[in-house]
Amino acid sequence: MPARKRNIYLSGPMTGLPDYNYPAFHRVAAQLRASGHRVYNPAEFPHDGPPEEFPIRRAFASYCNFICLEADTIVLLPGWERSKGALAERQLALNCSLEVIEWRGAI
Repeated sequence: MPARKRNIYLSGPMTGLPDYNYPAFHRVAAQLRASGHRVYNPAEFPHDGPPEEFPIRRAFASYCNFICLEADTIVLLPGWERSKGALAERQLALNCSLEVIEWRGAI
């Protein structure tokens, strides 16, 4: 039987990492999409300004909306347990009864 296609929220550490860890987010999102999954990648949140002007409240509202209303799975990138944002996203996912998967190269 073919694997089910998931609506995935991708979560992981960003703050304090080179390039905000975007390369890892983009790489994993591409792999998941190539497997047929729908992926919300927070590293793709639209913002053209400097990092210090990132609209964090608007971004988190969008992230939470997807987690609560559309996702069935959250995939956690390595280092998630040291990220306040990823910990909050994981807890929200648990509260919404999403499947929680730690990324190890595939799901």
